[in-house]
Amino acid sequence: MGETNNMNKAYTSLSSRVFDVINILFLLLLVSTMIIPFLNTFALAFSTNFASMQPGIVLWPKEFSIEGFSTVWNRMQLYLPFTNNVIVTVVGTVGHVLLCAMAGYVLVQPRLPGKKLMVSFILVTMMVPGEAIMIPLYVVNKELGLLNTLSALIISGLVSGFSVLLMRNFFFSVPFEMSESARMDGAGDIRIFFTMYLPLAKAGLATVTLFEFVSRWNQFTPALLYINNHAKYTLQIALKSLIIDTDATSSNFIITTNVRMAGIVIALIPLIIIYPYVQKYFVKGIMIGANKE
Repeated sequence: MGETNNMNKAYTSLSSRVFDVINILFLLLLVSTMIIPFLNTFALAFSTNFASMQPGIVLWPKEFSIEGFSTVWNRMQLYLPFTNNVIVTVVGTVGHVLLCAMAGYVLVQPRLPGKKLMVSFILVTMMVPGEAIMIPLYVVNKELGLLNTLSALIISGLVSGFSVLLMRNFFFSVPFEMSESARMDGAGDIRIFFTMYLPLAKAGLATVTLFEFVSRWNQFTPALLYINNHAKYTLQIALKSLIIDTDATSSNFIITTNVRMAGIVIALIPLIIIYPYVQKYFVKGIMIGANKE
């Protein structure tokens, strides 16, 4: 009997180890599908014009050079759409986080009439696909005179039901008795919101900020829909023109691979910079925000 138990334990241990090895190999394969294209992009971006045109996948620059960055930034004037992207992303993200946080604060008030109806309406808006309202949104922006302006991109998606409900869930973790005590001391809703609720919901703010920043930095459809003026192009539209639409800007200037890859790397830099600052709040924010009332 004892030998049978030992054999079962040994078999279980061996099965567990085999599963761990298979799991690790699978994860390594999965990671490689993401890391290899990433390294290849950086390697080509920092290569010379001639080296970047050679066939094959490279993970390290064969001939190190930053001429691709110089060409795409100065000669192709990528700094213009980059600046437009920064304006749209920063202003839009700040406005989005502030408005959604305010809406979430309102929805946690226990004496708010029609609160369940409001939440239901917000849920309904999340079920409507963006493609279904593209034409009405275009007409509204046209009637307001917002076409070919950065304001159209900033206003687009300024409030979302997902962010409102996420902030609402975070604010539920703040004891309501604290705000009642502050009101007894003479504090108003604005002071309570900015001095109590926001500081206690840093994880939620970081989560919404990261989602919205990445979404706005990479937004493509609104810019394609509302912008026709090259001076108002955002970064993603400029990259689309750089990578897909044209092979040359003139009869004697060919857009080489390192120029294209340099544009992609420039678009990735802000995302790489911002993530470490919000990463410590991100996992916590996702877990808390997933809890229901």
